[in-house]
Amino acid sequence: MLDHGAPPHNGGPAAPHSEGLGMRLMRRKPVERLVAEGGHGEGGTLRRSLGLWQLTMISIGATLGTGIFVVLGEAVPKAGPAVTLSFVIAGLTALFSALSYAELAGTIPVSGSSYSYAYATMGELIAWVCGWCLMLEYGVSVAAVAVGWGEYLNELLDGAIGVTLPAALSAPPGDGGVFNAPALIVVLLAMAFLLGGARESARANTVMVLVKIGALVLFCAIGVQGFRSGNYENFMPLGMAGVSAAGATLFFSYIGFDAASTAGEEARNAQRDLPRAILLSLAIITALYVLVAAVAVGAKPWRQFTDSEATLAQIMREVTGQSFWGTLLAFCAVIAIASVVLTVLYGQTRILFAMARDGLVPKVFARVSPRSGTPRANTLIVSLFCGVLAAAVPLGQLADATSIGTLFAFALVNIAVVVLRRSRPDMPRSFRVPLSPLLPALGFGFCLWMMGSLSTVTWVVFGVWMAVGLVFYFLYGYRRSRLAAPAPSEAK
Repeated sequence: MLDHGAPPHNGGPAAPHSEGLGMRLMRRKPVERLVAEGGHGEGGTLRRSLGLWQLTMISIGATLGTGIFVVLGEAVPKAGPAVTLSFVIAGLTALFSALSYAELAGTIPVSGSSYSYAYATMGELIAWVCGWCLMLEYGVSVAAVAVGWGEYLNELLDGAIGVTLPAALSAPPGDGGVFNAPALIVVLLAMAFLLGGARESARANTVMVLVKIGALVLFCAIGVQGFRSGNYENFMPLGMAGVSAAGATLFFSYIGFDAASTAGEEARNAQRDLPRAILLSLAIITALYVLVAAVAVGAKPWRQFTDSEATLAQIMREVTGQSFWGTLLAFCAVIAIASVVLTVLYGQTRILFAMARDGLVPKVFARVSPRSGTPRANTLIVSLFCGVLAAAVPLGQLADATSIGTLFAFALVNIAVVVLRRSRPDMPRSFRVPLSPLLPALGFGFCLWMMGSLSTVTWVVFGVWMAVGLVFYFLYGYRRSRLAAPAPSEAK
């Protein structure tokens, strides 16, 4: 019987009917072939220019967005002062999946992230489902995040010069606008950086990440001046149930740590640096979140927190008595959103690059410019699509469904790490998940728990999205998959 990833005996491409449907859907792509193809696209190769620092900044850039600027107002009323514990619980929940990502990123250092990990362990159909989920996570979230850029830009302009953009040009249809021009602008700016090359866009992202980290550190330095120990006298007023409820809300502030895994083919030492970058970024983000939450609750009684998008700005104004801080926080939010758009757009292009190389989406997405070492056509198409989507299309529940798509991909990664341990136990691994399969099982369980907490409407939208993806796969990807063809070295 043929091995799942082996070429046909005659050395030529297999006809679609040469295997049964079940066999084709379950075919796995050998890890060695995934790694051997790394960096190679249509007409050129990606350039390996990213080190540990840049990879860590990519993950922080994709994760540390406006969430921390607004999420406290929603989480504190659920948990009280124990919201700091909620952040720790949410961080530990993310850690279980991060450990699985770290092992697989070091073992299979390619651009496809969880899509490629699923291809190597669970077969083509599951890989496609995972890749389709990643398109939802990355592509739609780029548009959803860009939509908010206009709101914060207006806050900044109003505070700085007393001028705002007209509603018709700063909000999408359905939200009181006609065309969200700022959303399109921020996506096009990110596109310009990405077309310049991975190193150049990584440098721009690093600057933006340092700005938003600096803003949170500044908040802590100012907020601690209003710290009152009495605000912590009743640490857990709503019990452990409140802490858990807040933790479920806060978990989504950690989504994005997997962004470094999409840079596997542009990292100088991917096997060493990818696991470190994933875990280091999660540690930095968790420390920042806990510190900011501790200072915020110490400076403001927890019962006075409201579901406001300006919680940190309000605290800074109350401590200093100056309105300047609201403008400063709006500036930092503008930077934060731009950084998220840049890094998430980068991840989307690299995942499509990997899927195109496998033949599951059109090969235009795998073309690499010899001059810049980037997938230029891919970047242009994805950027224009996401920009127009953000500016002119009401996203509604589709944006909410990005959370369920992300959790589904996380769940598959936790399965993949266990499958690869059993099928290839002797494969060299630069990082190993401790206590496997216990920790991956916990990661999988937490993902299912989080998915179960999402609304019925979100599940319906997710189901429709997956149905559309399966139709596309069977009409296009199933027939054009390159896994049936011999690898280049085998064809000679």
